[in-house]
Amino acid sequence: MRLRVFKFAAALALGFPAAALADSAKISPDLQPLLANPLNQIDVIVQFNSPPPACPGGLLGALICDLRGVVHTVFSLLYVVSASMTPADILATSQQSNVTYISPNRTIAATLDYSASAANAPSGWNVGLDGTGIGVAVIDSGIYPHPDLRAPGSTQSRIVYRQNFTTGVSYDDFGHGTHVAGIIAGNGKSSNLPGSPHVLRGVAPNARLVDLRVLDAKGASNDATVIAAIQKAIDLQRIYNIRVINLSLGRPIYEGCAHDPLCLAVEMAWKHGIVVVSAAGNLGRNGYATIVSPADNPRVITVGAMKTMGTYPRSDDQIASYSSKGPAYPDLTVKPDLVAPGNLVVSLLAPGSTLAQELPANLIGPGYHGGNASDAPQYLRLSGTSMATPAVSGAVALMLQKDPALSPDAVKARLMKTAGKTLALYSTATDPATGQTYTSTADIFTVGAGYLDIAAALSNYDVAIRSAASPAAQYNPVTQQAQLVLTPAMTWNSGVPWSLATVWGNTALLNSGATIWNASDIWATNVVWGTNVVWGTNVVWGTSGEGEP
Repeated sequence: MRLRVFKFAAALALGFPAAALADSAKISPDLQPLLANPLNQIDVIVQFNSPPPACPGGLLGALICDLRGVVHTVFSLLYVVSASMTPADILATSQQSNVTYISPNRTIAATLDYSASAANAPSGWNVGLDGTGIGVAVIDSGIYPHPDLRAPGSTQSRIVYRQNFTTGVSYDDFGHGTHVAGIIAGNGKSSNLPGSPHVLRGVAPNARLVDLRVLDAKGASNDATVIAAIQKAIDLQRIYNIRVINLSLGRPIYEGCAHDPLCLAVEMAWKHGIVVVSAAGNLGRNGYATIVSPADNPRVITVGAMKTMGTYPRSDDQIASYSSKGPAYPDLTVKPDLVAPGNLVVSLLAPGSTLAQELPANLIGPGYHGGNASDAPQYLRLSGTSMATPAVSGAVALMLQKDPALSPDAVKARLMKTAGKTLALYSTATDPATGQTYTSTADIFTVGAGYLDIAAALSNYDVAIRSAASPAAQYNPVTQQAQLVLTPAMTWNSGVPWSLATVWGNTALLNSGATIWNASDIWATNVVWGTNVVWGTNVVWGTSGEGEP
């Protein structure tokens, strides 16, 4: 229900122009240009430093009751409100003492056979780990009730809860969330046929899924909708044992993580004991500093994409050129945290969805996995860090099934330490549409701590009781070198088991110790640091791919 918010009149009564009351430090850079037209009605996110006091009549806090506009949602966990306001109201609100930041309600977009094998998932299956009992919240475009998401030997679905935060009518109008869910928890039933050359099984094939639908039929959403879904996952945590949130979506970064409402929401989930796994983004062809929000949050596990090269062994795998690179601007957080298989991934199809209709060549018929030629396709091939992220979410489910006492920080630390460090130092990819060639380097801002290795993660028993927050990088323009910025509270600063070379590897660091790079071109360009990177011009979230050579 929308709460009416009344007119703010004090400034006008005193004869002060609205701009004189503004605190521009509290207004995000991308919101400020929208204030030029006084007639604009702008959807915004307002952050507070404390709960607003109760209004007479049970309305929202008094400081908001005196303002003109419409409040859409109150997020109690974060002291955040989504509302529609005029520029004058926004300027006046910025002056309120308990308001900390105002930003637009920004638009967000969506970002197996070879994948599971490349991540070493079968090692978990072979010892009985399949995600049983672990709940994974998929905040995406919805999940179609595919046969591969049923309980073993049953018609009962493992989608234990659904909530639609959009206006869509089918289970998954876009088709992205179903594909993501299959990578996490598909059991391969529809492809596990006699003589099948490809059994299309997800990483945690018996995990429970919580379907929190935020992306519409075009794969779009906004900050407020995603924050509402994150809050719902926290609310449902104990009921469905939600231990993991998968976010295969993102948007450009406009401010530091301390002010970004999406960043704050995932931080809250992490503090509630939920591992948050987020896609790095598909903007790597634009260069460094192309990580998207909320993947820039230091606590979450940020995932880049690898190419399996269409083979089962890991030895020939390469970084995908579109996988977004760090450091995350403007905080200079070292991202991604690790990489996982994400290119040309075959997973579950949502029939009739936008992706199914727009990408008919990506439909996977029975000829791929066996079965009758007349059978309708049940699988779809997609690429992107959106597809790499659920591989890590599935790995987390296996780890938590084995050791339910693991904290989110311990999970992240083990995944990063055990990630494969043996990667080709350089790899190239040529865009078949443009003929342009892209070169990727296996440095810390491209591959993070390395390549997801589920077998190694499940075999690790190292204790990490400190924070596993990703460190920041600090650049010295005189020496043209960067250093990792570590604090005493970080796991990475707690002794030999967590040494930098052990976690990130000397190849990624390119030097011993904390020196991470000595190439000034990463740091000295306005293209990287001075602008918001182009959103999806060369590579579109979730649908692009690099053909195997």
